[in-house]
Amino acid sequence: MAACTTTYFEAGRGWSARVTEHNAELLAKQAQLRRRMRTPEFHFARHIDNSRLVKAPDLARVREMRIFSGAIAVLFSLVMIYGLQHFYAIENSYRVESEKQTLNQLREENRQLRLSQAELTQPGRIDMMARQLGLAAPQPGQVVHASGNADASTPVLAQMTPPSAPPAQ
Repeated sequence: MAACTTTYFEAGRGWSARVTEHNAELLAKQAQLRRRMRTPEFHFARHIDNSRLVKAPDLARVREMRIFSGAIAVLFSLVMIYGLQHFYAIENSYRVESEKQTLNQLREENRQLRLSQAELTQPGRIDMMARQLGLAAPQPGQVVHASGNADASTPVLAQMTPPSAPPAQ
């Protein structure tokens, strides 16, 4: 017997340790042999007639399942409400950012329009363009002021009184 033989190096081990090691080697060899050749397997079908069995209703289980289903429905609703609020907040933040960009663009356009208005209404530029068109400064007596001699008998829609001159010091 191979399990009973001992060598000089195995003398310190116990009998049970040597037997266990030998059994493990044999088991490994058997597994290798099995891998080479398949063992046939047989399946036998058993026909069991369960038509006479009737399941008794478990009222406690039904109640637990209803409570569980209700809790899951409430939890799902809360998660969906939270999700909708979160997505609406994100959407609103994008919309606010878009409106800020539009506002900045409109402010820049307004600034550009004010600059062009200031450039176009410069008196020196207007005078130069008028001289190019052949216009000249008005001669004395050509200008008639509206505050001139007004007839007191005619109706007046609006009347402007010039401010009085500040007292001289």
